[in-house]
Amino acid sequence: MKKVFGYPQSLTPSPTHYCPGCTHGTIHRLVAEALDELGLRERAVGIAPVGCSVLAYNYFNCDMFEAAHGRAPAVATGAKRCRPDLIVFSYQGDGDLASIGMAEILHAANRGEKVTVIFVNNAIYGMTGGQMAPTTMPGQVTTTCPFGRDPGHEGYPIRVVELLKTLETPAFLARVAVHTPLHVIAAKQAIREAFRLQAAGTCFTMVEVLSICPTNWGLTGPESNKWLSENMLPYYPLGILKQPAAEQVADPVASAS
Repeated sequence: MKKVFGYPQSLTPSPTHYCPGCTHGTIHRLVAEALDELGLRERAVGIAPVGCSVLAYNYFNCDMFEAAHGRAPAVATGAKRCRPDLIVFSYQGDGDLASIGMAEILHAANRGEKVTVIFVNNAIYGMTGGQMAPTTMPGQVTTTCPFGRDPGHEGYPIRVVELLKTLETPAFLARVAVHTPLHVIAAKQAIREAFRLQAAGTCFTMVEVLSICPTNWGLTGPESNKWLSENMLPYYPLGILKQPAAEQVADPVASAS
């Protein structure tokens, strides 16, 4: 019998530490499947951040660095410039990338570093106890804004992909989600394209992935999926926002449905 589906070679057979319902595991698998399908595993080098995915080096079956908080794009830059033949990716959360690491991601993108960034946006600081993040939604309750985020006081959530889109440097920028099977399929396509473009030496690539955090949102898994759909999707529109040819494409999920 022909085998049509199996465990990705780019993942180790290790139980993860993530909370029940967390979609980091799904995103890990999509990254691993993309590396496998493109034949890039032996050239891949990942950068683990400070955050929920701080132990990612235990889960990806490739060489890994551990970066200081927010500095993964700088570490990725060094690795890629020293060894342009490598496939270098950082895997970062919103607190890591959009807060302390904002300058790093902006300048890496502006320089056009030919690396791939997987940016997981769950609208909250997960590992450190559920504090407000730069991506926390207006009115969303966290441990540091118990009455909900007030845009008049804390400002509005930062749309990182749209921010990077304003740069003149060619790039592939996409935003996807993983809260339904159809969205997972579209997410896989975007992540695979990001790695393909890096392998071709084309441009800087980043895929933002909207993710759920049932533990710190105080919701069940199904409730979290619904909350993401109703609250995050209207503010963080999905789709490919920038391509090397500067062509904007509609939400791939909407196109496929």
